[in-house]
Amino acid sequence: MNDTLQRLYQVILDRRTTPREGSYTCYLFERGLDKILKKVGEECAETIIAAKNGVQEDTVGEISDLIYHLMVMMVDQDIPLSAVMKELDRRSLKIGNLKQFHTSDHES
Repeated sequence: MNDTLQRLYQVILDRRTTPREGSYTCYLFERGLDKILKKVGEECAETIIAAKNGVQEDTVGEISDLIYHLMVMMVDQDIPLSAVMKELDRRSLKIGNLKQFHTSDHES
């Protein structure tokens, strides 16, 4: 799985450094951070709706779109994939990291 994310990250990085005509990724970089963040927000909302609707195939597609747009944001912000993977690895080793719930958390 890590290889897939690394390959995707590399393609996105390549599109930023070597733009290709007609590339959606290049279009996002040309439009700038506001456009990239708008797409992250849209894909996040679409992922939530797909999950709520309960069609796994749709949810997988929306999660994939969200991950792609998050990775475009990472490249734009010069955040290496290795930094995120390192943080996820660090978090996976934690035991007993349950945070206190707020009253509103119990109602949902």
